Amino acid sequence: QVQLVESGGGLVQAGGSLRLACAASGRSISAYDMGWFRQAPGKEREFVAGLRWGGSSTYYTYYADSVKGRFTISRDNAKNTVYLQMNSLESDDTAVYYCAARFGSRWSDEASEYNYWGQGTQVTVSS
Repeated sequence: QVQLVESGGGLVQAGGSLRLACAASGRSISAYDMGWFRQAPGKEREFVAGLRWGGSSTYYTYYADSVKGRFTISRDNAKNTVYLQMNSLESDDTAVYYCAARFGSRWSDEASEYNYWGQGTQVTVSS
């Protein structure tokens, strides 16, 4: 079992930055696919960014078109933690952000294919 706890959300002005953290416990997530998703009020949960282990020390990153060039996903295996650096934040980025993990044979950005979820952290961007 993997437990995930997000932190780092808050209120920020448009154009500002936040860094979210997802701390995992229970087992090492170094070989897990990790994803950040978000859900705004009245909307479906959507993929934001993800990391897939490619063997050895190789990781592949994936981003939703809406955040490419602004958000960066990274991981620190020694801390069993995944991060989401969010820059140039816009009001449309306002949502609850969730960290998720899965162990699969191929990459997926579908929320339904992730087995483990954190409780979420609120990000509010004021314009």
